[in-house]
Amino acid sequence: MSPAVFSHGDLRLYLLSLLAESPQHGYGIIQALTDRTGGTYTPSAGTIYPRLAKLEEEGLVSKTIDGRTTIYAITDAGRAELASRENDLAGIESGLADSVRLIANEVRQSVQDAMKSLRADLASAAHDERAAAKSRPSTSKPATSERTSSREQLHRADAAINDFRARVRTDLRTHVARGGTLSEATVKDLESAMDAAAHAVTGALHSSSS
Repeated sequence: MSPAVFSHGDLRLYLLSLLAESPQHGYGIIQALTDRTGGTYTPSAGTIYPRLAKLEEEGLVSKTIDGRTTIYAITDAGRAELASRENDLAGIESGLADSVRLIANEVRQSVQDAMKSLRADLASAAHDERAAAKSRPSTSKPATSERTSSREQLHRADAAINDFRARVRTDLRTHVARGGTLSEATVKDLESAMDAAAHAVTGALHSSSS
């Protein structure tokens, strides 16, 4: 979602809706907007504070000073304004929900694509190894040499798994750090995909040893 989703007056109305839930300081409002938009819109202080000042000037918001923190709260007039534009607010919230769902679907699809690619690579490697093993004469390689080769391939497999783990972990942590949402369904998809990949590896190992 780009900042343009908040057309003229929409951000003003949405600020009132956030304050109707509970009083907030400026940073809390910015963080709430980031969370509600799945991390795709993080307004600057220069965007939020002038609008809060305008709402205060109109009598829709009040502020109190708590130490070094300024707390903003909606007034009765602000609640009346919010109630009069209930349908407009519903449209804004619907757009935000669609955006968050889209982001969650993109993350889920990215994880699924990565796991499909991993399973395909593992299956291809297992197939190539079986083909190479069948083409080699049984006496062409001593057992010691085969064990050495297996250890080398094990190190290669470890490196590939660690690289994949690091990439997925970085992507997930970056997504969440930017305020993105990570749903339970996405994590379940990730767990299922990794479980399927593990079964594929086990199946490939059994096939190559038989």
